[in-house]
Amino acid sequence: MEQKRIEEMIDLAIAQLKYSYTPYSGFKVGAALLTADGKFYTGCNIENAAYSPTNCAERTAFFKAVSEGERAFSAICIVGGKDGVLTEYAAPCGVCRQVMMEFCNPDTFQIILATSKERYDVFTLREILPMGFGPDNLAEK
Repeated sequence: MEQKRIEEMIDLAIAQLKYSYTPYSGFKVGAALLTADGKFYTGCNIENAAYSPTNCAERTAFFKAVSEGERAFSAICIVGGKDGVLTEYAAPCGVCRQVMMEFCNPDTFQIILATSKERYDVFTLREILPMGFGPDNLAEK
C-alpha cells in the first residue's frame, strides 16, 4: 500500500478518537477501514456499563460497512490509547480478529497499527491470527 494512503488512514483513525465513548476505561480507540474499491468506513469504541455490550472500534467500522452492503476489504488502521494519548500500538482483540477473518483474506488483508504518521507497522491478518478459523474451514471440499 502506498505511503500516502497509509497516512490518510492514520489521520482518519485518529480523528475517530474524538467520538469514542469510554467513561469506564478511558481507553479510546479509532479505526479506519478501507474497502477493496477504495471507500472508507470509520469506527470508534463504545463502552457500556455492563461491559460485555461494549463494541470495539474495528467492529464498529466493519459492521457499518457490512450493513451497507460491503463485503470486500483491503486494510484497516487502528489507533488507541488511554485518554486518547497514542503511546503504543492498540492491536485488535480476539473478537475483532475473528470478525476480520469472516470478511477478509488473511494473506492479503493489511492491519496498520499506528501511534502517528511517522510510527506505524503493517501486518497481515494471518500474521496476527495464525491458523485462524473462517468461512473456508466450513466450505465443502
